[in-house]
Amino acid sequence: MTIREQTEGIERQTLHPRACLSSKSKGRKRKEKEDSIRTCFQRDRDRIIHSKSFRRLKHKTQVFLAPKGDHYRTRLTHTLEVSQIARTIARALRLNEDLTEAIALGHDLGHTPFGHAGEDILREIYPGGFEHYKQSLRVVDSLERKGHGLNLTLEVRNGIVSHSKGKGEIFTSRKKNETLEGQIVRISDIIAYVNHDLDDAIRAGVLKRSAIPSHIFKVGETHSKRIDTMVKDVISCSSTMDLQKITMSKKLQKITYALRDFLYENVYEGELSKREFKKARKILLDLYDHYMENPEEISREFSKEMSDKKQRMVCDFIAGMTDSYALAMYEQNFLPQPWIVL
Repeated sequence: MTIREQTEGIERQTLHPRACLSSKSKGRKRKEKEDSIRTCFQRDRDRIIHSKSFRRLKHKTQVFLAPKGDHYRTRLTHTLEVSQIARTIARALRLNEDLTEAIALGHDLGHTPFGHAGEDILREIYPGGFEHYKQSLRVVDSLERKGHGLNLTLEVRNGIVSHSKGKGEIFTSRKKNETLEGQIVRISDIIAYVNHDLDDAIRAGVLKRSAIPSHIFKVGETHSKRIDTMVKDVISCSSTMDLQKITMSKKLQKITYALRDFLYENVYEGELSKREFKKARKILLDLYDHYMENPEEISREFSKEMSDKKQRMVCDFIAGMTDSYALAMYEQNFLPQPWIVL
């Protein structure tokens, strides 16, 4: 018996009956020989961590464009915080922690430079629209490994493409093919970002603590206390329902949505963000037009099949940029370069 088979046996003995077992995975698009050490979900997690798109997250905006301070969140630190919260919930509910972690680590791989500002711009200019969660699936399916993709399991792919609800309802009923582990990541995502974005906004001076509605602090006076309260509430409420779905109490749901709406109004769509959005918009629009006129500059980054689809290729290239790379490409293509005279 291999170590993987022993691990699969432990899962069958210890995980909740509603957990997604690695031995029961619906598999990959392309069949592969099983590893002797790692389960299929552990392999997916490792493939995501070692991918180029995962490494680029450290230079992508979470909220504040190209932040200079050392302590502001980036898309990478957001991803790690989501993963930590999701793993805590999964472990407490005896669900599959490896599957949960893989989904969490891969959920934002398709995010654009300049955060949601970049997403809004590509949604506007790319025919057919653009959504970062769909792009995340595209990254792992078609863009990584020079067009071969990471060939992840169906369960991880489903969790990645289902994680985002934007301004919509988060605590929805379980959908067909959706795992409980995937639901955990969706809820962990909002728990993470409403709390750390509030923390960053206060640190940046965008928000004053006195301006934050007092009922928000009923959950907890500090960042860590609010997360602790929300996580424990999710565990308690989901357990009470015998894991029919992953949910929160009505009281905590109301406060979570209120905090999200407050951040949208005062931070994500506030006056400071709107000013920065205009700058990001010009940068990405100009880059999009430039590469549409000069596709040969980026075609080497894609397979021959992709290089024949110019609009798709340009969209993928821009979506994959980090903030710093987008700024560098804008400077290279649109700003005068200094002459070196010897």
